[in-house]
Amino acid sequence: MRIRLLHILLFSVSLSLFGQRKDENNVIKTDTIASNKNYQLIAIPIAFYTPETDFGFGGGGQLFFLSEKNRYKNRLSNILFSGIYTLNEQIILEVTPQVYLGSGDYFIDAHYLLEVYPNLFWGIGNNTPDANEEVYNQTTHALNIAFLKRLPSNLNFGFQFTYKNHEVTEVESNGLLDTGSITGSNSAIIVGLGAVFNYDTRDNTGSPNKGYYYQAKAQFASKILGSSNQFNKFILDLREYLPVGKKSLLAFQLYSESNFGDVPFQALASYGGGNRARGYFFGRFLDKNMYVSQTEYRWRFKPRWTINAFALAGEVAEKPEDFFNIKNIKSSLGLGVRFKIFKDKDTWLRFDYGQGVQGNSGIYFGINEAF
Repeated sequence: MRIRLLHILLFSVSLSLFGQRKDENNVIKTDTIASNKNYQLIAIPIAFYTPETDFGFGGGGQLFFLSEKNRYKNRLSNILFSGIYTLNEQIILEVTPQVYLGSGDYFIDAHYLLEVYPNLFWGIGNNTPDANEEVYNQTTHALNIAFLKRLPSNLNFGFQFTYKNHEVTEVESNGLLDTGSITGSNSAIIVGLGAVFNYDTRDNTGSPNKGYYYQAKAQFASKILGSSNQFNKFILDLREYLPVGKKSLLAFQLYSESNFGDVPFQALASYGGGNRARGYFFGRFLDKNMYVSQTEYRWRFKPRWTINAFALAGEVAEKPEDFFNIKNIKSSLGLGVRFKIFKDKDTWLRFDYGQGVQGNSGIYFGINEAF
């Protein structure tokens, strides 16, 4: 999603604003709305900035179940909920339960989303001109539920159910979406099942200092399940974090996505955004296939300050064989600054600027690393 960084941002900002202390079980505590030995409920303010939303703000909360802990990663079962309004007149409501069962041997990862979202569309393809830009409004209800089983060390495997209802409520007259020739231009219902496999040795998820993260997903949307379109999606996400001396590291990511079948534009691979292709508006380029490769150097010149420099390249295409034409590659260079919020916790404020080609650029403010 456009602002997936919120799942990290919510909890981190709440800690920084409400103060913190630790109890004997190493559970971080804040000023709470309600708490007892079995649960803790905290209130959370939210603030962020992305090119897709402009400034966003709102509030929410996080309910921790103190007795349901993952013994492998020392993480608690919790339910995160938020309501957000942006200066681009977007409304976003989210509920994210994350539940560990069997002391971490099983994991339920769910997410419900309601978006009332004015957005931009340039068409489909790797070379859509800026002149194509048009505004459309869309209301989305989305539900994802994944059930994962821990396998031998650092491996996880499971299944995922996906439901998304995209209702396009307004388009520009005589625009591309108004013609009705774009699949999903009126609405799209996506219902499907999928499989997830990952290998994760990172020391932490928000700002890793070392380790590997390899994930593969296969998702299948079917009319038999109620989907308006039938298609398959395959995602590969490979990340490595290699220390360089005591104060710096190199981070690498290769992300690829492939779609096959009758794919609505809402489900196409989307190039851009604050995580995979900084310097480009999320969804500036859309198509069935996409790859992004990015490298980032991170230098911690002081214990709580880091400077980052990144470079990336990628593109979208209808067919994989259309990749790697040097004229079509969308590259970006950028710089960033990080500040560690707590001395003893790897949670970082992030500010990035990315400069792409053909006048594309973006400023990003949020929490933790892009990948």
